[in-house]
Parts: sequence; structure tokens; C-alpha cells
Amino acid sequence: MHDLVSTEWLAEALGAPDLMVFDATKYLPNEPFDGLTKYREAHIPDARFFDIDVVADPDTSLPHMAPTAGRFARLMEEMGISNATRVIFYDQKGLQSSARGWWLMKLFGHEKAAVLDGGLPKWLAEGRATESGDAKPAASSSYTPDFRANLVKGIGDVKRIIAGGSALILDARAKGRFDGTTPEPRPGLPSGHMPGAQSVPFNDLLNANFTMKDAATLRARFAAAGADGAKPIITCCGTGVTACILALGLKQAGLGDAAIYDGSWTEWAARPETQKEKSS
Repeated sequence: MHDLVSTEWLAEALGAPDLMVFDATKYLPNEPFDGLTKYREAHIPDARFFDIDVVADPDTSLPHMAPTAGRFARLMEEMGISNATRVIFYDQKGLQSSARGWWLMKLFGHEKAAVLDGGLPKWLAEGRATESGDAKPAASSSYTPDFRANLVKGIGDVKRIIAGGSALILDARAKGRFDGTTPEPRPGLPSGHMPGAQSVPFNDLLNANFTMKDAATLRARFAAAGADGAKPIITCCGTGVTACILALGLKQAGLGDAAIYDGSWTEWAARPETQKEKSS
């Protein structure tokens, strides 16, 4: 199963007994929208809502950090997802938070997961059907996770990586936030970047219709940031959401699996001992 599927593919696959579709929209704190409310207004037929604030670790102050394997398994079972389920994620903005759902599935060993290229905007632009309201209750399932530790990094890992230069860090935030010239969307958090990180704003990977650019274009963009396959790659952003778009883009470009720094800039910037840099 490919990591990125088209609207045409999904339209043909809808209704298959082993397929589940999820709206995984997450808006930033400075955006006046709520993903669940807008899901109830219009969603792809039979789609359910995947709340990345729920499929997360409830015992940390950091936003939507990856859950434990036990919590993930329980939530998958409650949502009706089994190890055999094909899971497709989309979001209301095109291609943004849906990649977080895809990455979470991969983190726990679920290879039958993909992102809808272009998301709900492309689906609507093509005049395809939608539904409103809440989804019907899901039938319970059985789920066994297979945690892949290589796909996630903590702050201790990143400190060691920066000190030793053992991996390349790519930052998905907007260039102004990376440079330190525009504010972060979370009040009180300084902008800037980690030492040695390279800026690859996630929008650089997307076409005007929110689909992902072709593999050759992606490879060229990553190469410009120093990603040529010579070093392992760590991706980060504000809270570990759009970092997953870079991970998806790297896969599409043929550059393999990247690890996500899950705490990302929200954790790094809030820690007094960490070094923060700004571009001149």
C-alpha cells in the first residue's frame, strides 16, 4: 500500500470492508476553527474523526505527544481499527495534520496507512460527495502494536545529535519562525531554531492544490537542505505535526524513514538549558 493515495483511488475504494477513513484535522492555537466541529459539518462518506490530542500521551504538558503502545492499542480497538485495517487519513486544510495520523500508525508498526493527497479541499473541488454529523459507533476490534523506536526522538536524543553532528535536522516551520523574525503561534514561546537545523517549510513540498510535489522535485528540495541520504534525518516543527509532512515527503522522495523529534520546538524553546539560534 502506498503512503500517499489519490482522491480517485479513495473514491473507488470507499465501502471496502477492510478500509477506514479518518479526518485528522488539527488547527493551530491562533486559528479560529475546531477540527471536530468542521468535521461534523462535512466529511468524506463514512469517515470518522481522529483526534491527535486524544491519540496522545495524557501525562505530559506538551501537546499531542505520542502515546504509549498500550494506550495506542486501546484507542485503536475503540475506533474499530485492527492490524488488518487499511487506514486513510485526510485533513480539512489539504495536507497538514493528516500526516501525523499516518506517522502514528507507522510508529506502532501499522504499514497499511496512507494520507489522502490534497485532502478534503481536493475532494470538494472535484465535486465528490460528503456527509454531515457524527459517525456511527465503531465495532470493537483487536489490535497489537509493534513499536518502532527508530521513528521517534526525545530531547535527550536531539541534544546528543546536535553535539555530535550524527544526523541532519530539518525544521518544517515557516521560514520566519525558523529565522526568529516572526512569532510562534503559542504565546510566550520564542521563535528561532536548534543549532545546525535546516529550514524546509512544509509548504515547499506542496503544489497549489495541496497535493505533494513529484519525487524529483522533492529530492531537489531536500538536497538543497543537505539531505542526500548520507546522514540519518530528524524532522521537527512546532509540536511534531507538520514534521510528519517532511517525513512523508522524504519517503516519497526515496530518502527512507526519518525520525520525528516529538517535542519539537515547543519543548526545545521552553527548556532553559537549550541553545536557541536566530538567522542573521
